[in-house]
Amino acid sequence: MDIADTAIPDVKILTPKIFGDGRGFLFESWNARSMATLGLDVNFVQDNHSFSAKGVLRGLHYQLRQPQGKLVRVIAGSAFDVAVDLRRASPSFGRWVGVELSAGNKKQCWIPPGFAHGFLCLEEGTELVYKCTDFYAPEFERAIAWNDPALAIAWPLKADLLLSPKDASAPTLAQAELPA
Repeated sequence: MDIADTAIPDVKILTPKIFGDGRGFLFESWNARSMATLGLDVNFVQDNHSFSAKGVLRGLHYQLRQPQGKLVRVIAGSAFDVAVDLRRASPSFGRWVGVELSAGNKKQCWIPPGFAHGFLCLEEGTELVYKCTDFYAPEFERAIAWNDPALAIAWPLKADLLLSPKDASAPTLAQAELPA
């Protein structure tokens, strides 16, 4: 597995070594021992699987308590995956990074606890799977507006987006209730 920094060094892009031939391919998407040697020593407690149509935008979600680190990958289709730094003491507070994840490129994005997370599905039938470091706690879940002008996220699609009512009415970062 290769691991690379992004513009926010705590957010990482992981690219697996793929072993393939005429029959197909195999790769390790997670190996705790190997990842620990690369500096990613985390314990996952929950796996999530999301299926969406093209144009579905989910996020930007986070939890006030029980913040979740997430290892995200796409197993069908493609998505633009975004992490926003919500750690108030961080030099990158309020900044975002985005990466295209696809079934074809097999890249994964590590988003540590303390970040809001969202994604935009770029193809019909896009499926994301992600491992989480803490359990989902709906009472602590919050969202930030996907189109907050202060964040200025460069979403690759801007028309005909499909959002949940919660995501469509989410507050801006300046208005949001943030983790302590």
